[in-house]
Amino acid sequence: MKAFVNEVYLDFTKPAIAKSQRAAIDKVRKSFGKEYPNFIGGKKVKSEAKTTSYNPANPSEVVGVFQKSGRDHAEKAMKAALKAFESWKNVPAKERASYLFKAAAVVRKRRFEINAWMISEVGKNYLEADADTCEAIDFLEFYGREMLRYAGEHPIVQQKGEHNELFYIPLGVGLIVPPWNFPFAILVGTAAAAIVAGNTIILKPSSDSPMMGWLFADIMREVGLPDGVLNFLVASGAETGDFLVAHPQTRFISFTGSMEVGLHINQLANTPQPGQIWIKRVVAEMGGKDCIVVADDADVDAAVAGVTAAAFGFQGQKCSACSRAIVDAKVYDEFVAKLKVAVQALTIGDPMDNAPVGPVVSKKQHQTVLKYIEIGKSEGKLIAGGNAEKLNGGYYVQPTVFVNVKPTARLMQEEIFGPVLAVCKAKNFDDAMAIANNTIYGLTGALYSKSKARLKRARNEFHCGNLYLNRKCTGAMVGGHPFGGFNMSGTDSKAGGRDYLLLFMQAKSVATKL
Repeated sequence: MKAFVNEVYLDFTKPAIAKSQRAAIDKVRKSFGKEYPNFIGGKKVKSEAKTTSYNPANPSEVVGVFQKSGRDHAEKAMKAALKAFESWKNVPAKERASYLFKAAAVVRKRRFEINAWMISEVGKNYLEADADTCEAIDFLEFYGREMLRYAGEHPIVQQKGEHNELFYIPLGVGLIVPPWNFPFAILVGTAAAAIVAGNTIILKPSSDSPMMGWLFADIMREVGLPDGVLNFLVASGAETGDFLVAHPQTRFISFTGSMEVGLHINQLANTPQPGQIWIKRVVAEMGGKDCIVVADDADVDAAVAGVTAAAFGFQGQKCSACSRAIVDAKVYDEFVAKLKVAVQALTIGDPMDNAPVGPVVSKKQHQTVLKYIEIGKSEGKLIAGGNAEKLNGGYYVQPTVFVNVKPTARLMQEEIFGPVLAVCKAKNFDDAMAIANNTIYGLTGALYSKSKARLKRARNEFHCGNLYLNRKCTGAMVGGHPFGGFNMSGTDSKAGGRDYLLLFMQAKSVATKL
């Protein structure tokens, strides 16, 4: 087994590669509007109600029609998963890992196709989509190797007259609820981790990105994953999702999404149901109000580039996105002037054409972002953007920057999940650190400074799960930046790290008298 190495992104500045991606987009567009079934116990299942996936760059285009399952199909999925668990839990770790390695090979083969569907369904540009697909490959390769490591012997203190062992066993049936913003990477990572650890799952994708879930389910069928191990169920979160979270035979829930929904899931999961014989485990990666601090000794040009990329990459729709820039008063004016130029240089367009800035994911998200822009007009000074952009009826919002925003303003405290950046002036480094830590979240953060003392202080005091020094606060790499946050950002799950699979297993100690 070769050592894990991160997948390398495609270089879309090369005309041949960009042309191949555009050809893949044109090909998948010919399949727009088709209907796709759920997979329950290996069988294709349809529901009476439907979920329609639209192209956010042109909402008149239907990417695909999916099911909208109720409790009856959810119960069938649970029964299928329970049945499959009885055999899957006994499959050797090496064999379980082999399915992940085979899936990674298929994803590589279908890479342009997967990118194309992602570009069409959620509005990512070419590089953002490819980075998402690469991360999915990384999760498959990394977690497969991690399961082999966990299946090996573990150090334990031997007791006199005994043979002592510690090994890991799976939990049971889990509900996987991934988000739409990393619609392939996080979906694949959360599902694959649970499966390779020996669990069976019900995978309920976001209603804004069901195609990406269907693609993964299709790939796992292609590599021969046994029926019932992965049950693909497009369904309402409010009705069917709650039903499965509360279900007495659900052993764990893996969720990525908003703080509000995460807290609701946690509360519901922690209420025992009749017939429930365990404490359910909740793995939650929720939101963030992430910031980049720019000290008075920072490389201002590098800081501007980092903030611009972290704030507006994928239209700010990342839980790790920089939505707050906290800048020392001594370099504030220089930073703001250069930031304005950088942001105004960003161009908006159809992601199909690889525009740097595309649409936000949905009409609902579009309305939310515009609402916060109106709030921002009373909380700071608008220096860039501030309007919707009319293009093919798509959900476009100009990259927007407000300056002179107070630390306690709503723009500095509430997660927007869109292309809106608040810039706040700090009196000094002490003040900047205090502002950085003054939200209920703690996911990502960054500091630009040339001072080793300040970098060391930030390492100790900047309270977030993923801290970056002299670089942007987005772009976590599997294996290199285990990802998860503190406080209301979730359970600090550290996806892509060596601890992650422990969330889907339980340790068993066996002592044998000699």
